[in-house]
Amino acid sequence: MAGIALAGVSLLALVPDAARGQPAPGALPGGKRAATAAETGDTVALSIPVGPLEPALVRFTEQAKVKLVYATDMTSTLTTTGVEGEFRPLEALGRLLDGTGLAYRSVSPSTVTLVNPRYAQLGGRSEETVRLDEIVVEGRPAAGSRAAGLPPPTGTVGQPPPPYAGGLVASGTRVGFLGNRSILTTPFNVSGYTEKLIQDQQARSLSEVVLNDPSVRNDAPPFSERDSYFIRGFSVTNLDVAFDGLFYLSNPRRSFLEGIERVEILKGPSALISGGTGRVGGTINLIPKRAYDEPLTRLTTTYLSNSQVWTHADLGRRFGPSKEWGVRFNGSYRNGDTPLDKNAIEVGVATLGLDYRGEQLRASLDLVHNNQNITAPTSLFNAVAPNIPVPRAPNNRLNTASSLEYIDSRFNMAAGRIEYDILPDTTLYAAGGVSRYNEDFLTSSYRVTSVTGQATNSLAIQPQEISGMSGEVGLRAKFQTGILGHQLNVAAVGSNNRNYRGGFTPPTLPVFQTNIYDPIHLARGSVNTILLPRSDSRPLFANLDVTSVGIADTLSLGGDRFLLTLGGRFQEISQQSYNTRPGPTLGTQASDYKSGRFSPALAAVFRATDNLSFYGNYIEALDPGPSPPFTAVNANEVFAPVVNRQKEFGAKYDFGTVALTASLFEIEQPNAFTDPGTNRFSVSGLQRNRGLELSAFGELTPGVRLLGGVTFLDGRLVRTAGGQFDGNRAPGVPDVAFNLYGEVDLPPWLAPGLTLTGRAIYTSGQFYNQANTQRVPDWTRFDAGLRYTFEGASGKPVTVRAIVENVFDNSYWASAARGFLAVGAPRTVIVSATVDF
Repeated sequence: MAGIALAGVSLLALVPDAARGQPAPGALPGGKRAATAAETGDTVALSIPVGPLEPALVRFTEQAKVKLVYATDMTSTLTTTGVEGEFRPLEALGRLLDGTGLAYRSVSPSTVTLVNPRYAQLGGRSEETVRLDEIVVEGRPAAGSRAAGLPPPTGTVGQPPPPYAGGLVASGTRVGFLGNRSILTTPFNVSGYTEKLIQDQQARSLSEVVLNDPSVRNDAPPFSERDSYFIRGFSVTNLDVAFDGLFYLSNPRRSFLEGIERVEILKGPSALISGGTGRVGGTINLIPKRAYDEPLTRLTTTYLSNSQVWTHADLGRRFGPSKEWGVRFNGSYRNGDTPLDKNAIEVGVATLGLDYRGEQLRASLDLVHNNQNITAPTSLFNAVAPNIPVPRAPNNRLNTASSLEYIDSRFNMAAGRIEYDILPDTTLYAAGGVSRYNEDFLTSSYRVTSVTGQATNSLAIQPQEISGMSGEVGLRAKFQTGILGHQLNVAAVGSNNRNYRGGFTPPTLPVFQTNIYDPIHLARGSVNTILLPRSDSRPLFANLDVTSVGIADTLSLGGDRFLLTLGGRFQEISQQSYNTRPGPTLGTQASDYKSGRFSPALAAVFRATDNLSFYGNYIEALDPGPSPPFTAVNANEVFAPVVNRQKEFGAKYDFGTVALTASLFEIEQPNAFTDPGTNRFSVSGLQRNRGLELSAFGELTPGVRLLGGVTFLDGRLVRTAGGQFDGNRAPGVPDVAFNLYGEVDLPPWLAPGLTLTGRAIYTSGQFYNQANTQRVPDWTRFDAGLRYTFEGASGKPVTVRAIVENVFDNSYWASAARGFLAVGAPRTVIVSATVDF
């Protein structure tokens, strides 16, 4: 709807189906789906009022059925006198641009771009700026292409849906094997956070981005080795994060974002659309970067308190007569001390994205490598004895870990995808990938035994290797039967995840008394780390195989006013665990679970007007059983697959530059919990979460952007062992969570190029135990920042950003999820400069 704002390289691809808020995926040179009146110069009826240029261009693409590519930064502060009447499309475009200083030129036979000879953000040359008489497009859409009001069936290779007004979030997301869908026509609650938002908030990993959603909270400390989340009150680990729609390929501990263009969140069970491996609370999907038509050479240097320096290079090029070949490389290195005492983090990231976009064939290949080395990582969890109140949170700069503790990890991944249009509206596709993660560590875990902060500290060593493999083949087709439009999707998915660990006699490691407010630190050399085992040759501990076949048909009636998706997925989950203790049983199978079932799904969208839609869904999912944390006494136990169910209803309204959404949901999941008294993890009983989600995003007025919402949650234990805790609040689930992020561009006469930013995050108190006798208080965090953009000596843009997170340096328990506690981060200062060459 607005533009793809990608950290200075901003693009928009709006095609005929975008008239209904449905961006076409791929935006290919010579594409056959953009044929409209523009190809013959026919006139079209237009009614575009005087006002801001950005929404006027959106209306123009909707009414004229023309595809545009342009930099949203050029249009965000401009106005137009509008057009009224019948015009040839490009004649009308010229009228809309009168007085703005902008012109347009050809990008490919099917695409027009807006340019400004004095605007260098896209690297265009003024001599390339020309006026065109018409757009030349080969072919027309097949009959029925628009009948369903849905995007063409191609759509996983190429560009994701364009951003909404303001550029902070997307106008749609990739809804699994259903392909790209706009927010208004998606029968689920979805969010897509853009690269512009990622860079402007200077996110170091996925955990900083998901905090923009009030239904998502982090449940792991920021200075540990991992990210972990709660979505709608249910656990979702980083192992459950998808990469370009494929599971068990992402880094199982922490997702770095240098090579990521879009972070998408779909809330609720996702068995139908994701292949059956997403968690009940929701699914997070990472969309990799792709090269754009204009060359990109960008360098960002960042300073993070206390002494971290982060350098990031982003390079993109396209080659070929129609720029069909693309290369995008991202490389970064970060090292130094953090605001946490004794803690230091070293991170290296390298990603390479290759893609080909032809008229019928599209393909991509992504290669990812990263390593993360942490000195004195903060304890992932602090368990609390059951007979004491939860003590207040320690000073957020105080590290209970010793300098001899460490976590060293390395990760490699390769993923590919290919699509071929066998007919204009029928696409075959295949995707697959492999990954490998190795982790060596020596860390502490704590059991707090007194409200005064007394605790037992136990050092742990558990090197491990995690490997993943995933593949998918499928077909998308669009056709018409009488008055019904159809979008048929069929896909088969197979995934494997293996965990290698154990197989050694643990060395004698110290167990000692400490205090979380005045910790005892072990001296370097007190533990001989040279003799500790490594992760490269561990025996197989757990094996997980997930296979499924899904089918869904989205029916359209009444000119896409009513969309009904009927489908389901047959899932089979197989889990085995193996004995890893040294001795005669080493390598023998300890458990074997195998379960298969058909999980149905029903989803509907009713569009009362072009801007208002109502939706509902019922979806089931068979998910792998939860895994105990390594601190539990039964950390090696494997649990059987579980069945989850969701009912959801909602409404979405698009004002043009601001959108509002509301969702009511109920999710049921077998309950998993680590008992603080016994430290045993178990799956027993049933948890039911009911909630109301309200969100708003967009551009209130030119130069004022917002992204925010509030979630009200009622998480209940409806069935527990012996009925002991029936009706109690579910541990770790807050009643209220609130987020608000905003940006304000100062007037040009006051401070040209200067933007003020701010964010507020609130989470209400939550219970720590199932008995509801232990509770952590609510917390609030404020962030503040500014951004200044100006033209450098080379004529390219330079952007300076400064952010202070946790401005008031509050110390708080950020989470009480899964029977553990996590401390929030202290005040952190981040300053960066981004230069295009």
